[in-house]
Amino acid sequence: MTTHSKPLPLRSAVIGASVLALAALAGCSAPAAGAQTGAAASDAPSTAREVRAPRVVVSYDGGLLVLEGDSLEVAADVPLDGFLRLNPAGDERHVMVSTDDAFRVLDTGVEIDRHGDHAHYYAEEPELTELSFAAEHPGHVTTHAGITALFADGTGRVELLDPAALDPDARDGDDVDEPEVTVYESAEAHHGVAVALEGGGLLTTFGDSEAHTGAVVLDAARTEVVRSEQCPGVHGETVAADGVIVIGCENGALVYRDGIFTKVAAPDAYGRIGNQAGSPESPVVLGDYKVDAAAELERPQRVSLIDTATATLRFVDLGTSYTFRSLARGPHGEALVLGTDGAIHVIDPDTGEVAQRIAVVDAWTEPTDWQEPRPALEVRGHRAYVTDPAADAIHVVDLESGEITASASLPQTPNELTTVGE
Repeated sequence: MTTHSKPLPLRSAVIGASVLALAALAGCSAPAAGAQTGAAASDAPSTAREVRAPRVVVSYDGGLLVLEGDSLEVAADVPLDGFLRLNPAGDERHVMVSTDDAFRVLDTGVEIDRHGDHAHYYAEEPELTELSFAAEHPGHVTTHAGITALFADGTGRVELLDPAALDPDARDGDDVDEPEVTVYESAEAHHGVAVALEGGGLLTTFGDSEAHTGAVVLDAARTEVVRSEQCPGVHGETVAADGVIVIGCENGALVYRDGIFTKVAAPDAYGRIGNQAGSPESPVVLGDYKVDAAAELERPQRVSLIDTATATLRFVDLGTSYTFRSLARGPHGEALVLGTDGAIHVIDPDTGEVAQRIAVVDAWTEPTDWQEPRPALEVRGHRAYVTDPAADAIHVVDLESGEITASASLPQTPNELTTVGE
């Protein structure tokens, strides 16, 4: 069932965030607050100082760490209970934090000031804001076509909003305290995902608590346009070049391109692709690949490459296992996999060849409980961020040179990882 009416206001939960004072960035040669000169500083917040990169957010058992994107110094330690999941909110500044019963909004405090081909970053104090999207079992967060979609697994409710409205200054002229959302109600609750489409359409999964088997596309009036029921165990999504959307299945993948769903079949009866990483630079999507439906924990050593242009599937044998936090894409469309051997494996998505292996952390073993910390990989621009829970550390790798450019010890054991910025 669908509701498509006047956008509804978000629910707020006022939670006082204890945030440490902003740490000084070591070796930063940027001018102090109020001292910026020239066009690059004209639009910057008056209380901000210039930094060299957007920020990184790491979750731990009991809160969030906001780190400077180049030095990895702690900008803030934000206490917050529960198992916390992290996703970019879609506006280059905020992060959606999934708690037990809501999507919370974290302001990383970094504003991007663009002048032609150049971008300057200005940092203020991070803050866990008062904005909250109540949700029963908060699930996937996606950003596409300028819209952020939040999916609540416990109800099947989808909330859609313009992420620019997360900034209070953007709402001043509307005389409202909160952003507005548009709601879509799935027919039944299930572990699913939704993706906003150009022109107001929506791609979303369907199913129930026992099984979720496909995806449907709705137009702006929420009238069904096309559906596919060829995706048992539907899980996860990503976007490839030309806005092509890929959904994972337990027998391959589902590609949505030019208004049509195309099935990419796995060669195995059970060939699960549940986590994917796409890039606007490549028509090929990187995915995981598992073949043992009965395994409590399968540690695969192959990844999948889904060619959205030809609807074909190939595999790359890495010689090492990996996890759902191991997949990312580089600035040129490279497929990146953080292996349990401690290295980032750089794959050419067109040939399937492993072009480079960048050693970052010691070898590790995936824990049985999926919520337990394990090394995570996140890429922003040419920087790859890798957490090392065994050492309570984090590293930055320059993907152009393959060199580790910064490492830092953390006051807590890192779990989830995300970044913001362009």
